[in-house]
Amino acid sequence: MASRRSSSKKDDESITRGTGNVFADLGFPDAEERQAKLRLAHAINSIVEKRHLTQAQAAKILGINQPKVSVLANYKLEGFSVERLMTFLTALDRDIEIVIKKKPRSKRAARISVVAA
Repeated sequence: MASRRSSSKKDDESITRGTGNVFADLGFPDAEERQAKLRLAHAINSIVEKRHLTQAQAAKILGINQPKVSVLANYKLEGFSVERLMTFLTALDRDIEIVIKKKPRSKRAARISVVAA
């Protein structure tokens, strides 16, 4: 009897493929910006980690105080704009390249994406 319950439960479950942007999947109206900020912050945090910088050292390089580095390290990005995060990356000796192109006809809407090389 237990196997019948589990098999009927499986019949009720469905799997939906995500869009690749968890914020869009959760219905955030600013999903593209949130995803861009997350990827930029991840790149910043990865560089800081690879260089074995303390938060105080990172703060000096980024031109902010240590508590803000801690906030950034914990991905609490509400107080950071995309532009500011890009400025942090240039302070960490990274080039930022923005490419504007026509969206493919196959896509319903244009989008913003960030790709770290």
